[in-house]
Amino acid sequence: MPKQAGLPVLGQDDAACCAPMVREPLGEEAAAELSRMFKALADPIRLRLLSLIASYEGGEACVCDLNGPFAVAQPTISHHLKVLREAGLVGSERRGTWVYYWVLPEALAKLSALLQVPAGSAKAPA
Repeated sequence: MPKQAGLPVLGQDDAACCAPMVREPLGEEAAAELSRMFKALADPIRLRLLSLIASYEGGEACVCDLNGPFAVAQPTISHHLKVLREAGLVGSERRGTWVYYWVLPEALAKLSALLQVPAGSAKAPA
């Protein structure tokens, strides 16, 4: 039986399949934006906050629900939420006396796309 070639995936070209770092070096502006996001996520509390917000039913969480899981004061949580918001990872909206937060999917898509490396393109250490 003859071997069959794999079917092409429609709607994707070679440029869309590969992570930006594999195709070409990052530009200064893109590197600055992405580094702010990664820096914000480098803190364990902020990483947990992002995960907590994303896991809430409906995809958004009230600030009043975000204090319990952490052994830090509310002003510290507010600071971390501000850092996540300024990094472009979460959006927020004041509703009455409470602020609600949600994860911005386009920000996570940028981070994810940068880290994806096509199979076989990464060299193993010698």
